[in-house]
Amino acid sequence: MRCCPPDTCLLLPALLLLLLEPGAAYFGLTSKETLTHFPLLGSSTNPPPRREHLKQCDLLKLTRKQRRLCRKEPGLAITLRDAIRLGLLECQYQFRNERWNCSLEGRVSLLKRGFKETAFLYAVSAAALSHSLAKACSSGRMERCTCDDSPDLEYQKAWQWGVCGDNLKYSARFLKNFLGQKKTNKDLRAKVDIHNTLVGIKAVTSGLKTTCKCHGVSGSCAVRTCWKQLSPFQETGKLLKIKYDNVVKIFSATNEAMGHSELMVSPKSGHSLSGRGPRNTDLVSIEDSPSFCRPSKYSLGTAGRSCSKETNCESMCCGRGYNTQSQMVTFSCHCQVQWCCHVECQNCMQLEEVYTCKP
Repeated sequence: MRCCPPDTCLLLPALLLLLLEPGAAYFGLTSKETLTHFPLLGSSTNPPPRREHLKQCDLLKLTRKQRRLCRKEPGLAITLRDAIRLGLLECQYQFRNERWNCSLEGRVSLLKRGFKETAFLYAVSAAALSHSLAKACSSGRMERCTCDDSPDLEYQKAWQWGVCGDNLKYSARFLKNFLGQKKTNKDLRAKVDIHNTLVGIKAVTSGLKTTCKCHGVSGSCAVRTCWKQLSPFQETGKLLKIKYDNVVKIFSATNEAMGHSELMVSPKSGHSLSGRGPRNTDLVSIEDSPSFCRPSKYSLGTAGRSCSKETNCESMCCGRGYNTQSQMVTFSCHCQVQWCCHVECQNCMQLEEVYTCKP
């Protein structure tokens, strides 16, 4: 099945593949980390010098139009790289306990198919772009945008109190121009990729909340300042993972009245929307996914993967069984708060059993 033409689908594949370049950062996650999202994102409020910015834009795999927009917007190149890494980190976190763990291996082949994993990649990447751009505006990393300017929230007063709303409005407007699409396109894969991309952007929008701060005497709220704030990206990733678990399989049907093709839910899916169009909040796929149990062009398989004996070894190891190994693990223990401002801990060791899937 061919990939959609570059001039007719949302131009995410080039961005999705940025981290496949030599020297790109790679995040390997297990189920035990405390997830800390992206210390690089918003860490600097100063856009890079213009010459450095232009060089960064030229290094990215962008279309001619995207590169032109990048060069006009200092801070955009760094934001794009942060967004791709943010999407990858979240993808690996959400799938850390499953057969497909969102590894970089096999991603090129996956992006050419219509699997539900492909749907998630498009959605989480678009969501990360939307989220990162909105945050870059409010952190001062982009020159052409600033705080959210919702007229009902008196954002100028919020700025005077030292807060800055996340500018999702600018992010959505910029992405529409940066990613681009042709409404006349009739390619099924393109329609599916566009649909899943928009689902990712909507997932970010659903996490936009109004946050307020009181300034009255003794917290009386005589004076209150409100601004728009995005939810942590992990909440968006969790929402998209739920959509992945409930993916809707679709096909293309011709609407004789309108004279063009439409996405329709497959009758074989057993979904309540069978024979109708998918909702704009559903992730959609057009192919059944492989098992990911054995090495293939889509993944390295699950041999050697760590698993939890109580929860997922049977599924992760695809019935092949698992090996058990004992190892000493060092961890912090007997922690005490010392006056005034730090915690002192001892290092303790314990024997722990590790389970890995057999070949």
